[in-house]
Amino acid sequence: MTKITTTTLALALALGVTACDDETPEPTVEATENAAEAAQAEGESEAADTPEGAAPGQADVAAAEAAEAPETATVGQPAPDFTLTDQAGTEHTLADLRGKIVVLEWINPQCPFVQRHYGAGTMTGLDGELPDDEVTWLAIDSSNFVEAADAEAWRSEHDIAYPILLDAEGTVGHRYGARTTPHMFVIDGEGVLRYSGAIDDDPRGREESPTNYVGQAVSALREGRAVETSQTEPYGCSVKYEAS
Repeated sequence: MTKITTTTLALALALGVTACDDETPEPTVEATENAAEAAQAEGESEAADTPEGAAPGQADVAAAEAAEAPETATVGQPAPDFTLTDQAGTEHTLADLRGKIVVLEWINPQCPFVQRHYGAGTMTGLDGELPDDEVTWLAIDSSNFVEAADAEAWRSEHDIAYPILLDAEGTVGHRYGARTTPHMFVIDGEGVLRYSGAIDDDPRGREESPTNYVGQAVSALREGRAVETSQTEPYGCSVKYEAS
């Protein structure tokens, strides 16, 4: 009798374990991602708590990776240097323009926002008011489909005096964090980024007298004043970067 009872009990326990296994739900994608993020966060926390010198090999690797990391554009910090070729095949290096105020304009002729501004003369009008010996204006197209012939055609159509630099791989665009077309940056004569953001405060194009943030920033720098509005939210079409 004891033997039968023991066997029966073992069989019942086995069935119970099997039933529990069958009722356990499969982990969802969200749960898996959350777990991965939690594990990553925990790993980063443990790394942050590791005393200096505890793992010199890992510290050396981290230092090497940090040294190799590309510069990023930050207002108040030196603007990342770059060299790009324009629509005519001429190279332009930012460092060569030291001593002058530099305006960078991210552009895409296919973008309706860009088309509106060029139809209104927003960029070309402002550039025409600025002395060439003090200010250099550079347009940059980081669209993955940009072609030199198309850029030249746009310049001719709108009588643009400044070059359009080609950044089809998006290297410079990503380095500057260019998000929209247009997205504007103003760099002072010492190579420090002083403004980043929208061309003006009129995303819908309905204001009779919009505030031109780029014009204000350039005027302040020319007069030796601090740029009061140094950063705004850019608006326009997203930059059409090459898919990674």
